[in-house]
Amino acid sequence: MTGPALLAGGFEAALADPDDHCGEDAHWLVLDDGVRVPLPVRRWHGPPEPALTEVVRRCIGPTVDLGCGPGRLTAALAERGLVALGVDVSAVAVRLARGRGAAALRRDVLAPLPGEGRWAHALLVDGNIGIGGDPVRLLRRCAGLLRPGGTALVELAPPGASLWRGRAYVSSGGRVGDDERGPAFRWARVGMELAQPLASAAGFRVAAVLPLDRRWFVELVRR
Repeated sequence: MTGPALLAGGFEAALADPDDHCGEDAHWLVLDDGVRVPLPVRRWHGPPEPALTEVVRRCIGPTVDLGCGPGRLTAALAERGLVALGVDVSAVAVRLARGRGAAALRRDVLAPLPGEGRWAHALLVDGNIGIGGDPVRLLRRCAGLLRPGGTALVELAPPGASLWRGRAYVSSGGRVGDDERGPAFRWARVGMELAQPLASAAGFRVAAVLPLDRRWFVELVRR
């Protein structure tokens, strides 16, 4: 399997389990440095939580939701009357997004997409800055999707997390040793303290820092 296929295969078991049937800690993102990050599957399948509702209020024009998952943000934007497109490599994610009334496309975010250079906003939330394991490349891709002056709304890790790049896999089933492991894929994590250099390297400037409900978001403006 190639990179996008590996990523889709890793997350599909979690996405297909909206009720978290294996228990509260059923699905984890396991980094190759040993860190285990719980995946909030129930949250992904529900409506946008207050923090994300506040973030997407900044979207006032056509928006592309990169790594849309079950499409909760894409659908919420469409309900406001905005043009919104969800993009995900997972067939399960795209099916779920369409099921809740969102327009969604199964495609790698680095592949050609509709509306290149004309989107007003791009979303990279719920850890999706990690897609592909190269945050600068991913943000440069966002810049290419946006029109001049367009914004990227990006969720980062808390201050102090620094930069981690490597391989990860999704573990499903709960206890270590009894889990089912998906294929490994490239992933990254970026701490909030690196927002400015990351933005500058990708052709953005930081317009706002948004600490919301113990999560950290930045609004980046394409230069």
